Amino acid sequence: MSKLPPTFIADFHDEKLCKRMEYRKFGLTGLQVSKVALGTGTLSDFYGDLDVDEAIKTIHSAIKSGINYIDTAPFYGQGRSEEVLGMALKDVPREAYYIATKVGRYEKTFENMIDFSAKKTRESVEKSLRLLGLDYVDIIQIHDIEFAKDLDIVINECLPELEKIVKEGKAKFIGVTGYPLSRLKECIERAPSKFDSVLAYARYTLLDDSLKSYMDFFQQNNLGIVCASGHALGLLTNAGPQVWHPAGEEIKDICRKAANICKEANVELGKLAMYYFMQLDGAGTFLTGMQTRKLLDINLSAYYNGLTKKEQEVLQLLRETVFTKSLNWEGNELDTYWAAMKAKKQ
Repeated sequence: MSKLPPTFIADFHDEKLCKRMEYRKFGLTGLQVSKVALGTGTLSDFYGDLDVDEAIKTIHSAIKSGINYIDTAPFYGQGRSEEVLGMALKDVPREAYYIATKVGRYEKTFENMIDFSAKKTRESVEKSLRLLGLDYVDIIQIHDIEFAKDLDIVINECLPELEKIVKEGKAKFIGVTGYPLSRLKECIERAPSKFDSVLAYARYTLLDDSLKSYMDFFQQNNLGIVCASGHALGLLTNAGPQVWHPAGEEIKDICRKAANICKEANVELGKLAMYYFMQLDGAGTFLTGMQTRKLLDINLSAYYNGLTKKEQEVLQLLRETVFTKSLNWEGNELDTYWAAMKAKKQ
């Protein structure tokens, strides 16, 4: 059984469940983060209608069961995720969790989506704190840096402003997030010792194992590593992705084939995906979106209990016959974004 973390509160947490959770060192931050983390991109309209009452109960259940790392962003529902989190966290002791939010990516509309300026960065942090009902966040992350035309504004304007915000006590640590791993590496190399954490999403899944080749670099830079979205933004589930998913049809067809095999076997692809993604060595925490207690139970079951014999057999079948090469959608979102921005100027 795991030792209880500094975030454990006797009259709040379920001690038995917390002792089953593994807590890991998170870079040089001193934080001890739960192996399973709560992503809240699902607390928005990205994944259909949100039952706010159920979402709040899910957040409470997740934290009481030992999950102590929560990730959100202004981009998730243009503040809706932070707002719902704020509603839930009113009834949770502040010492019971670590929370990370972001700056830099904001709205769905292309012209208002990206802003890495110092002014917007500060405004964003202040708004996030208001919505969350907090005096500080544990980690403030620069969100999806690949959307910057070049990294100069990220490194020379956004990052220094975040350093000021940390000195003011409104955040404790600074992180960086993105989809293209090479861009994350470039940003970290250009700003040595400036970042405390890195979040890479959908880059260690049944579809794509490319994060493995960057792990040594991230570890050598003493970063807390967040391995996010083992379900590849909903691709690796029986229900399949939302219409906005940036993957091309080849990838979607492969995932539909996998989902159909799982449905025929009465197995949930999402559980297999969750189990597989948590096998990556070296990550501090594994972040996944969960807006219902049912999804929370499925994901925690994959962690606590592993897979049944039948599920193991289906996973092996998928790896041998469906997920036979590493695939990603890198460039798709950026191509769409820059084409739209160019069209706006004409």
